[in-house]
Amino acid sequence: MVENNQSLLSVLNSREDFSTRHIGPDADETGTLLSSLGFASLNELADRALPKAIRMRKGLELPKPLGEHEAMNELRGIAAQNEVYRSYIGLGYAAAVVPPAIQRNILENPGWYTQYTPYQAEISQGRLEALLNFQTMVADLTGLEIANASLLDEGTAASEAMTLSYSSRSSEDAKVFFVSEKCLPQTIAVLQSRAEPLGIEIVVGDHRTLKIDGGLFGILLQYPAVDGVVFDYTATIAAAKKHGVMVTLAADILSLCLLRSPGELGADIAVGNTQRFGIPVGFGGPHAAYFATRDEHKRKIPGRIVGVSKDRHGRNAIRLALQTREQHIRREKATSNICTAQVLLAVMTSMYAVYHGPKGLRRIAQRVHGNTVLLAQGLRKLGCQIDTDKFFDTLTIRPQMRTSEEIVRSAALKRINFRKIDAKTIALTLDETVTRKDLEEILAVFAGRDEVGFTLEDLAREAKSPLAGEDFRKSAWLNHPVFNSYHSESELMRYIKRLEAKDLSLTTAMIPLGSCTMKLNAAAELMPVSWAQFGSIHPFAPSEQARGYARMFRDLETWLSEITGFAAVSLQPNSGSQGEYAGLLVIRKYLRSSGQSHRDVCLIPQSAHGTNPASAVMAGMRVVVVACDKNGNVDVDDLSRKAAEHSRDLAALMVTYPSTHGVFEERIMEICEIVHKHGGQVYMDGANMNAQVGLCRPGDFGPDVCHLNLHKTFCIPHGGGGPGMGPIGVRAHLAPYLPGHPLVKTGGKEGIGPVSAAPWGSASILPISWMYIRMMGPDGLTRATQTAILNANYIARRLDAHFPILYRGNDGLVAHECIVDIRDIKVRTGVDVEDIAKRLMDYGFHAPTISFPVAGTMMIEPTESESKAELDRFCDAMISIRNEIRDIESGKSDARDNPLKNAPHTVELLAGETWERPYSREQAVFPSPWTKTHKYWPPVARVDNALGDRNLICSCPPMDEYQR
Repeated sequence: MVENNQSLLSVLNSREDFSTRHIGPDADETGTLLSSLGFASLNELADRALPKAIRMRKGLELPKPLGEHEAMNELRGIAAQNEVYRSYIGLGYAAAVVPPAIQRNILENPGWYTQYTPYQAEISQGRLEALLNFQTMVADLTGLEIANASLLDEGTAASEAMTLSYSSRSSEDAKVFFVSEKCLPQTIAVLQSRAEPLGIEIVVGDHRTLKIDGGLFGILLQYPAVDGVVFDYTATIAAAKKHGVMVTLAADILSLCLLRSPGELGADIAVGNTQRFGIPVGFGGPHAAYFATRDEHKRKIPGRIVGVSKDRHGRNAIRLALQTREQHIRREKATSNICTAQVLLAVMTSMYAVYHGPKGLRRIAQRVHGNTVLLAQGLRKLGCQIDTDKFFDTLTIRPQMRTSEEIVRSAALKRINFRKIDAKTIALTLDETVTRKDLEEILAVFAGRDEVGFTLEDLAREAKSPLAGEDFRKSAWLNHPVFNSYHSESELMRYIKRLEAKDLSLTTAMIPLGSCTMKLNAAAELMPVSWAQFGSIHPFAPSEQARGYARMFRDLETWLSEITGFAAVSLQPNSGSQGEYAGLLVIRKYLRSSGQSHRDVCLIPQSAHGTNPASAVMAGMRVVVVACDKNGNVDVDDLSRKAAEHSRDLAALMVTYPSTHGVFEERIMEICEIVHKHGGQVYMDGANMNAQVGLCRPGDFGPDVCHLNLHKTFCIPHGGGGPGMGPIGVRAHLAPYLPGHPLVKTGGKEGIGPVSAAPWGSASILPISWMYIRMMGPDGLTRATQTAILNANYIARRLDAHFPILYRGNDGLVAHECIVDIRDIKVRTGVDVEDIAKRLMDYGFHAPTISFPVAGTMMIEPTESESKAELDRFCDAMISIRNEIRDIESGKSDARDNPLKNAPHTVELLAGETWERPYSREQAVFPSPWTKTHKYWPPVARVDNALGDRNLICSCPPMDEYQR
């Protein structure tokens, strides 16, 4: 009976353990892995791998874990605190219809959201084609020659336009960037944040009275303007061109389906947000911003560009072109630190354009504009004054009988949000979801009664669009067959699936990329992203309507503070590079506020991520490089010398921990003490936080600020190269300087300006990290970190006899990743890291990170999510490839005509009538037992990168080219 009672008690207190779903090796496999390394427990391994001085003395103080079902119910209760009103606030955000076929087949499909950045083009042809469609769509709609594959948001895209204009200026004396007062307020604020450290002067004013002189290098105009006016900017642009001043238009993407394009108006650059093309408003993000410019600026365009090249058999193949445009490769010479895009959102947006086609998009734009015309006519009949002369979808209204506050309150009673400008003025923006019922409700609010005295049919007979013939675009757009072929759901579904099948994602195999943490993105974590309570809230809705978001933010800030040991957290930065930048701006503001504005030197180790020096330069700092020793650690003697040499001007050290070489540096506390002794602050790049959670906390061992890649450690998926999030944690003395926002109260009392357009960055994906932490709990998070270290050391042990491990830390251990050295193999055989990377495709694997942080090496990170079986499968593939290399060494295989040099092998090659290789077809395409059971087929052979850069094609080629 006692035993029975104990059994019942255990049932009562038991709950589903999500951590066993997330962590790949089960208890038995963990024991086997530990035994192979000579350890009895995960704790013993962690104690040996990490420096004793930084190990946590107690566990994380986080809520006990919940199972998937319980956690989802708790989050559903939090989401219910958000109130979804009908928002006509505008300001760059508008409700949009997410086609269910796109939501189900892309947004909610791990075959799309678990892909990695398409650096390995041969296994990324699907998302590259979708991104090429995105670029074509943007180039066509803006009327400009070249577009990139998306940026983070409209505000930061405008900042990139400013810095491109600055780097292109003809006179060093030109330091003024003019911004129209009719631009979005959040864009103006982001520009001001970005400009000040660079010595750029922002002048905000009326473009109609602008006098252009030699001090001006660029102009930003909003199209249509924030108050809805469709200005004719041709005269302003023409005057600017006479003086060599570049003009950027921040243009609403939907309006360009009707209005003259920026290219037709003469603009040099166009930027904007593609959220209106089928992306939820999501409390501000994530959304894919666009950036387009003229061909003459293609060598300076920021971010990623997708281009068309050929594979070795002459077939069209798509790749990332001009990869140096990922400017962090240029380190301290960069003018941008952008290293990610919003790929998943850009793919969805491009599919929205594919699904609707030009006729469908034009109909949507006409409907939005037509409804706005009807509403304007109805409001006039109710006695309101419409201040907007020419408009597309936004009206500025002055009611005559009631105050704007009274009308806003009346609207709120009907669960409607308007934008109050002042006591006498209201603005509202319509969108594609507006129905006749919505129009009737809006008119009833302004009338103060349900019966307004006229019908919408009456208005339709009376109203007339204020736009004239010269306002409409004349140029053709989206004529390519891809935008005119897939308008039924069955055709779109098949097109999406065809592209998905061309890509390798986590649904196929582990993606062992060092420094990138391609771990499990659990379905339970992703599901809340689709909930309307998160997706349908406007970022500038009244705060009382977003209490659920506020609660989730508080939870995450509290949990991340506990995990990192920092006093405060900002969730605003919407990428890792933006987190770096925000952290350095916080340090800069702190130093200036304490009378140390002369401090501007940033020490950065040679091994650092390239975004580090780029971010430092953008933050107005001078980069001084610190050497690394032969073991890949920071050379502490060189650091001491450089810190002493620049003691008066030292602002910061940027350090990655564990190091970029995948090692826990023993002297990290000493490194921090040296910098602090000389008056500097320590910025820690948190890219490798996956090796620290639950074992050590940066806030405890020296750093003052740290960014966290939520798309790495905290399970937001990479989405083919974005979205990401890069919140920062800071010590108490830096908390007052966390980033604020002009429209929503957030950040510190003396906060820096915003670093992203929305107050909380890409808020609608934060439920992913909330769910992960809530389901894992303190013990699960700690075990995940220990297992990540275990898996990495297991791979290092298995591969060491075949590919030497380049760097090791304490007791010969690595952290959560290891670097295998291929350089000697290349010297002896001519086989390099690229050959191995391409051959891994034949085995069904994505390659590890190649030639970073050391040229001629591979950095491998298995994460905690991969089982022993998958680890062994990968190791078996690498060892098999090493044996193929040995065949070259022994002369058994030809040094130039072998499976590695010819990889990857396609099904077309296999099915050819002739086979002229000195090795068998079976060895080419079925090199391992599992490839005969389930085969991933690379859709193209090795891509000619140089050809693609010499002959840059960044929009869709004719359809028949795809069939060659």
